[in-house]
Amino acid sequence: MSDTVRIGMLGCGTVGQGVLRILGETAGTVERATGHRLEVVRVLVRDLQASRPGVDPALLTADPEDILGDDTIDIIIEVMGGLDPTHEWLLRALGHGTPVVTANKQLLARHGPDLLAAAEEGGSDLRFEASVCAVIPVIKVLRESLLAAEIDSVTGIVNGTTNYILSEMRRSGMSYDDALAQAQDLGYAEADPADDVGGADAAAKMAILASIAFHTRVLIDDVPYVGIDELQSDDVDIAGELGFVMKLLGVARLVDGAVSVRVHPALVPGDHPLASVSGADNAVLLESTMVRQIMLVGPGAGGTETASAVVSDVLSILGSRPGSFLAGALADAGLPMAAEGSLESAFYLRLDVADQPGVLARISAVLGESGVSILTVLQRGEGESARLVMILHRSPEARVQEALGRLRDMRDVRAEPVLIAVVGSGEAPR
Repeated sequence: MSDTVRIGMLGCGTVGQGVLRILGETAGTVERATGHRLEVVRVLVRDLQASRPGVDPALLTADPEDILGDDTIDIIIEVMGGLDPTHEWLLRALGHGTPVVTANKQLLARHGPDLLAAAEEGGSDLRFEASVCAVIPVIKVLRESLLAAEIDSVTGIVNGTTNYILSEMRRSGMSYDDALAQAQDLGYAEADPADDVGGADAAAKMAILASIAFHTRVLIDDVPYVGIDELQSDDVDIAGELGFVMKLLGVARLVDGAVSVRVHPALVPGDHPLASVSGADNAVLLESTMVRQIMLVGPGAGGTETASAVVSDVLSILGSRPGSFLAGALADAGLPMAAEGSLESAFYLRLDVADQPGVLARISAVLGESGVSILTVLQRGEGESARLVMILHRSPEARVQEALGRLRDMRDVRAEPVLIAVVGSGEAPR
């Protein structure tokens, strides 16, 4: 590259404007540190007339050919989002040898292998730190610092919206709807929060992290996910009484040589490292027999934070040997996906049952016949019905699901059972 690095940017929303601002404010520092002067020469937008304070209108274009067809552009930054035509455009850029920096988690979770292959064939580079947990450098840590650490599991609070909602429900007793409304008022949640509260956003991020951590191909379709939109305040409150904290977790681990990745609400023991991560923060806990535990914590969203990660990736392209990061990201161990139900876990089970003698014994018998044992029982009477809350010992998930199917068919059980995984080093708080 020449001393002047010409940059084309696809998109100029909150993150794109943040990138322009950071590049402008740090231009002197970057030039002194890298020997390169970064110059954004074109910015693709949909609406040339939209207000973009501080952005030079002369940079703007509505024609993608002004960037994709310009052979003098050294790096393309993609912050426009979406799958189409973004996928096609990035394949074209990478295939022509132009390095790409993207923050597009949904695109990577669906088409990451195609993009990486195009980069390899074109002799270019693809960086995507900003696609997961914004400014937290978890991808760089996995691909560089811990490349040889043989990661066993990645457990993450990777969605700030849901973490904020659950934190407020626990802290103030707020209902889910009220906590979501407050998150929207503060800008932590979108007007349409479905991807966040439903778990799809976290699933995309976990697909990316699992791919990097385990050197294998994991796409979003390989990640079953459950969000918090059906969670009840009672479960958050009862979890607190039992010494747990409710979190929406992404969990990726190796199980007998296979990869398991999923997203779901979980009860976290109060002394677990992830229990204290509150508000809109994200955290990723990396575990390995070589390095034990490493946890990265910080803001996982926000325009400025994401823009900072984008700029960091640009600087990494300038300062790294061509192809080194790509070669590591493309390493493929070919591990299979773990069979559904193969994981072992402790579980929280809540049942609304008839308040009659012998009900607990009958339910315990059903669990026992499926090979599932009970660690703790909490019972509350509510008129003609009762609420049973149980913490189940670690058991294969398939056994628990079998027992759950039989419990649903019992006349004593009056509502859909609620089953939530319990994570941590033990089955119950110390």
